[in-house]
Amino acid sequence: MSHPPFGGEEARSPYERARAVVLPVPYEGTVSYGHGTALGPAAILRASTQVELYDEQLGIEPYRAGIFTDPMLDVRERSTEDVVASVKRRTGELLDDGKWTVMLGGEHSITPGAVAAAAERYPGLQVLQLDAHADLRQSYEGSPLSHACAMARCVEIAPVHAVGIRNYSIEEAEWIRRGIPGYTIVHGWEMEDEKWIERVLGGLERRPVYLTFDLDYFDPSIVPATGTPEPGGGTWWPTLRFLERLFAVAAPVVAADVVELAPIPGLHHPDFTAARLVHKLIGLATR
Repeated sequence: MSHPPFGGEEARSPYERARAVVLPVPYEGTVSYGHGTALGPAAILRASTQVELYDEQLGIEPYRAGIFTDPMLDVRERSTEDVVASVKRRTGELLDDGKWTVMLGGEHSITPGAVAAAAERYPGLQVLQLDAHADLRQSYEGSPLSHACAMARCVEIAPVHAVGIRNYSIEEAEWIRRGIPGYTIVHGWEMEDEKWIERVLGGLERRPVYLTFDLDYFDPSIVPATGTPEPGGGTWWPTLRFLERLFAVAAPVVAADVVELAPIPGLHHPDFTAARLVHKLIGLATR
């Protein structure tokens, strides 16, 4: 199925002129509860055509920096290992061309490929994870590359700073309690006020950051369309204040992903919220 460029035809940019590239990866191979993440990238792209091109907070039209939408990555009849390798290869190509890259998932299992590409090009890379789940299982349902293992694979590559976490297994809890080298966590229940913002930003030490944004980080009242929604999640404005500080003063964000949208037929607001978030990230990265 064809899909529009991010932001619609008016926002379409030639690759050579684009500062930002949107990389859609419609992979769904290890989901364990609700299904539909393969449809997430197309839903975000369709919803993006309804997002105003002007960002009222930033005071800019992000598309004027140039946004190129890559073709959907071909994930048909491919193993998770192959897809992760393809993500790493394509992300590396985009970074080598000087493009700020935001990947649209698809399930969270794709993130380690992009993190590996960024880590090879940015020494000292830090991973910032906004998520409901720790995703620290060593293996899940027989696969070490499951979406439930995404951060276990990432922390093998670079330090991980997890924010919004509010559900994980006893095995993950024991690993966290023992201490994971390079790993910090802010639980969802620690975000009642905004003191967490300084805590997280202070840990990034002005090093390059890869931002991975699992949409179930948000409370289900904001984004119900995820495979594993969790109550008590992040809300819109505090999160945007955090992202503003992150991009403005804390660290260079070199690439990002927005994953785990599982569209619900007839319910448009989660798709639009995801598209608005991606638009905001592009604006913050290219202003």
